[in-house]
Amino acid sequence: MENVKRIIAVASGKGGVGKSTTAVNLALALKSQGHNVGLLDADIYGPSVGLMLGVAEGTKPKVQKENFFEPVMAHGLQTMSMAYLVTDKTPMVWRGPMASGALQQILTQTRWDNLDYLVIDMPPGTGDIQLTLAQKAKVDGAVIVTTPQDLALLDAKKGIEMFQKVKVPVLGIVENMAIHICSNCGHEEHIFGEQGGQKLANEYGATLLGQLPLDIAIRTETDNGIPTVVASSNSKNRDYYLEIASNVVSELENTEDDQGPVITFS
Repeated sequence: MENVKRIIAVASGKGGVGKSTTAVNLALALKSQGHNVGLLDADIYGPSVGLMLGVAEGTKPKVQKENFFEPVMAHGLQTMSMAYLVTDKTPMVWRGPMASGALQQILTQTRWDNLDYLVIDMPPGTGDIQLTLAQKAKVDGAVIVTTPQDLALLDAKKGIEMFQKVKVPVLGIVENMAIHICSNCGHEEHIFGEQGGQKLANEYGATLLGQLPLDIAIRTETDNGIPTVVASSNSKNRDYYLEIASNVVSELENTEDDQGPVITFS
């Protein structure tokens, strides 16, 4: 971990809000802006980063000195995921301590090579994995992904509160599926609600890092292993992710360099 300058956790209170898609495209956007970037898939139970980046099924990381992994390169990113260590059909039927141990292993036993940023795709929720990360690594900031609907916002609040408790700065909010634009007529519709991300950011004094549309292109590009940021050099969706990356960097620069989280358990 001494080869990692900054760690960014991408998190959500619930699943299905586009957290992993955001994490992958954020990492690629930072890479496109000239940074050396790694991507760690910390979703032990449902790893998806390999598929999203087009890593071939069955790819295994090389092992150095018997107990260190070499990151798997994908689209210029240094990546590591539990998916590289098991098959696609292997369920992680593990209790919390086992999952936490797996995270510690892939986090600390991966030979990251001079990273400016390590983006960590967190599992949804506020459980063992999140606490383990806060204890074992100095996380410089968290990005909270949500959709505008009330249920998603309620769970996103829990995510923000959790990071505040473990003294990890919340860099801001990404509002996914903010608007749908009809591909035939251009009609704009807020399917899941309007301005939910902005209201959440206002409530916690956080920054709205960006808003992303509900667009089938984002889904198909990612499912095909060529995420939006690298799929096209000229698209509005790509620009949205580049703007989010720039805002994340700005927020990190404004964050005080404290000594990291201190957690007390009763």
